[in-house]
Amino acid sequence: MIPHRGPETGANLVAWARDYAYAARRQAAGLLGRRDPARFRGPGEPGKVPVVLIPGVYESWTFMIPVARVLREHGHEVHVVEDLGFNTGTLEEMAALVDEHVRREGLERCVLVAHSKGGLIGKHLLARHHERTVVQGLVAVNTPFSGSALARLLPLPTIRVFLPHSPELTALTTSREVDRYIVSVYGQFDPHIPGGSRLEGARNVRLPTRGHFLPLGDPRVHRAILDGIRELTR
Repeated sequence: MIPHRGPETGANLVAWARDYAYAARRQAAGLLGRRDPARFRGPGEPGKVPVVLIPGVYESWTFMIPVARVLREHGHEVHVVEDLGFNTGTLEEMAALVDEHVRREGLERCVLVAHSKGGLIGKHLLARHHERTVVQGLVAVNTPFSGSALARLLPLPTIRVFLPHSPELTALTTSREVDRYIVSVYGQFDPHIPGGSRLEGARNVRLPTRGHFLPLGDPRVHRAILDGIRELTR
């Protein structure tokens, strides 16, 4: 018997296809394009905090260009940590690179805006590398705070961190005191994180979006990010 496929299943399949098309375009931009992140820098408007972008695993910073554009349009100085490359290092290594960038640039009271693995790196920074005068908080989009069961399907060192009981995730889970400085934004369907991105103790924002990568270009997600920044810096 062929399982019944209702409207919800069909919508998820379409979202899955669009999701990977988006990821392919952004990956190509990162590999072939010569995008200059400096265009998102420059002084921010009075009262607007600097923002540091952290992409996900195997993602260059170009995955987050739609987010960078919106942040810049709303008066934020936007920083990209090019040293992250495609973000294949450990959480500790990648967090150290972000921390180095923040301190080298002399950023004060900045907010981290991250996607997927970037959110885990951001929480690692909040837990181990910052004073509240440096990093005020994190807005994470589609981050597997509780891991993903699908990580078992790809036995790669860069993916093991996403196993629900990996040492890195277990250590982050115990750092509950920083969860109140996190806004977790996620949708109703994420093919990479079937368990969702809800984080107990954080401000959780569930949107009617679908996909893992595609929401980075969604205006609803952009509004949630801007709202999250305002809340964290209030």
